[in-house]
Amino acid sequence: MNAMTASYRHSLDNGVLFAVLSATGFSLKAIFVKLSYAAAPVDAITVLSLRMGLALPLFAWLLWLSRSTGQTRLSAKDWAHVLLLGMLGYYLSSLFDFYGLQYISAGLERLILFTYPTLVLLLQMLAMGERPGPRTFLALGLCYLGLSIALVHDIRVEGDSEQILLGAAWVFASAVTYALYYLGTGVVIRRVGSMRLAGLAGGSSAIMVLVHYAISGDPTQLASLPGEVWLYGALMALLSTVLPIYWLALAVQRMGASHAAMFGNLGPVLTLFAAWVLLGEAITLYQIAGLALVLLGVSRLSSGKRKTA
Repeated sequence: MNAMTASYRHSLDNGVLFAVLSATGFSLKAIFVKLSYAAAPVDAITVLSLRMGLALPLFAWLLWLSRSTGQTRLSAKDWAHVLLLGMLGYYLSSLFDFYGLQYISAGLERLILFTYPTLVLLLQMLAMGERPGPRTFLALGLCYLGLSIALVHDIRVEGDSEQILLGAAWVFASAVTYALYYLGTGVVIRRVGSMRLAGLAGGSSAIMVLVHYAISGDPTQLASLPGEVWLYGALMALLSTVLPIYWLALAVQRMGASHAAMFGNLGPVLTLFAAWVLLGEAITLYQIAGLALVLLGVSRLSSGKRKTA
């Protein structure tokens, strides 16, 4: 028992437990979305509004946790950057992702989203006028070969290529907007701080989502939604939105950003198995092969970036 307690305390001190919890929370988001769609005839903006509306007070909690006497006062330019990041990272990226989950499996969705590091690299190279080297081309080829295997497999199993391709396109658009958000955080995070930025960007995006729903949706419908949809929305807000951001900040404090980011590789694996257990989605050799290739490509890309740095 003492050994288990010592191991638990060690994982808290070095940040491993927080990094694993964060990856687990983020990976469950697609599961909660699919469960919401199965529980009632709800659309993407309704489910997203539940998630962000319930998360809004929790984003305020993140801001309270991030307070300090030496905080930099935000300029108008800082606020513009924060609002832009909120629009890209938590509003548009989430909305596109929720649209895509109406048509494709949770496992395929997480695999497509996981290609965002390749998009970050390509956008960086485009901005700096650089050309990808052989190592980068190999890593990109592995990623997109794995993704193609998983996509073709889902089309063969489901038999509805138009719906799956539409869902994949929405999720890929989500990955693009998230890559833009990821690039933009580098400009702001040193002045604002990671947890403070998450609270501000998340809170602003929650307001954007609620305004969107008030204009295009039917707020009176919320009162008639089944309790299961509200439960999944609350779990999504707590376990797959705010707490993972908090846990990730704690992990970064203890082990550094690069090491904490490595635990993100657990995301597609956890989603695949959670979808199997909770949604009844099949796990096949094609999916495992596609997942392995994407993970290998992203890991080679990440190791190459660390060596360059």
